[in-house]
Amino acid sequence: MVRHVLLRINGFWSLALIAALTGIAGPIADVSAQQSDQPRRQQQQQKPKPAAKPAPQQPATGPKAAAAAQAAKLDAAGPSQIGPPTVARFACLIDAQTGAVLLAKDAEKPMAPSSMAKMMTVYLLFEDLASGKLKMDTRFAVSERAYAITRGQHSSTMFLEKTDNPTIGELVQGVIVVSGNDASVAVAEGMAGSEENFAERMNKRAKEIGLTGSVFKNSSGWPQEGQMVTARDLAVLAMRTIRDFPQFYRYYAQREYTFNGKTQANRNLELKTVAGVDGLKTGHTEEGGFGQTTSAIRDGRRIILVLNGMSSMAERAQETARLIEWGFRETSNTTILQAGDKVAEAPVWLGAQEKVPLIIPHPVIVTTVIGQNAQPRIVARFDGPIAAPIAKGTPIGTAVVTMPDGRVIEYPLQAGADVQRAGVFSRMSTLVSHFFLGWAS
Repeated sequence: MVRHVLLRINGFWSLALIAALTGIAGPIADVSAQQSDQPRRQQQQQKPKPAAKPAPQQPATGPKAAAAAQAAKLDAAGPSQIGPPTVARFACLIDAQTGAVLLAKDAEKPMAPSSMAKMMTVYLLFEDLASGKLKMDTRFAVSERAYAITRGQHSSTMFLEKTDNPTIGELVQGVIVVSGNDASVAVAEGMAGSEENFAERMNKRAKEIGLTGSVFKNSSGWPQEGQMVTARDLAVLAMRTIRDFPQFYRYYAQREYTFNGKTQANRNLELKTVAGVDGLKTGHTEEGGFGQTTSAIRDGRRIILVLNGMSSMAERAQETARLIEWGFRETSNTTILQAGDKVAEAPVWLGAQEKVPLIIPHPVIVTTVIGQNAQPRIVARFDGPIAAPIAKGTPIGTAVVTMPDGRVIEYPLQAGADVQRAGVFSRMSTLVSHFFLGWAS
């Protein structure tokens, strides 16, 4: 389960633009007498010309103006519950290694998934490929429903024809790279017989992998009553996809795909413009606005960002890039315990040694804002004394780690050494002492 980390929010200074207004004086009337060979006549004073209107003020440009405009947009969008503000209506940014939440804005509230729902379709497809149930050269038919979903509508398409018999390898690229709704329907019908049956499988598996606030109604994310996801769930789904199927995840980084003679570019613009971005999915519907789930890795550290409810493709690209840069720049991971480090010692009952070291088998890593104290409080919990003999690696209790932000995470502890039983006389001495001392107490 993803747990929340409360992070310090960077301040945004509003830049006031001062327009200098220049006063414009009206023309001076010419009242001098005109000279002429004709008899002098009374000169009429010329009527003053109307004052010229000031030229319309041009909008300010440059870095300061752009920063002011961005600050105004962020202020109007409202604050995030965790992390920096964002113009997105929904947002979730997590560290994939620690699960720490770096940014949350209504991350648990339902929203329209649009094509980001295809990530669940792809997850199930990857599962069947990994298990061997499907192969990349397995072929699925194109039904009338799959063909019709993209005809006469503003719909993403792989350009499948009813006469096509595409392979799974082609459909994987059709769903991921070009976000084909026709490809999604073909996959759903090929795997489950109907899209309704496939949606049932989507929902069952979604709950099993920790998607607690999502309901899928179809394989493509096409608007349908009752269909919803949360930003937090999409972040979890992205993380599980990357961890569970590293052999297939590479398709999310593919920049273009050609099928039936038509080449289409991946709508994830950050694949080309932001260092480390290697997936996942964009989406857009009238109801939900523009959204994107993005993963990026730098120097071995991966973060996952989900945004939704933005007003344009340009805004989606700009905000995605800004928040990914913020995540890498303002936060970092610190290893506080290496695998094999001793956390505590436990007393041993009837052993050749009086104590056994308790070690942690996996590294303990915390995510914090850069400059924040990363030293948590660690408490070992176990039932002791531990009866000998004890084999190295035997599970013994847990290490309860309280992070600086108040989160509590438990890690397993193991015996760090073998402990043999004590000799006969040593055991008898211990038992006698324990009997009398225990009776006396």
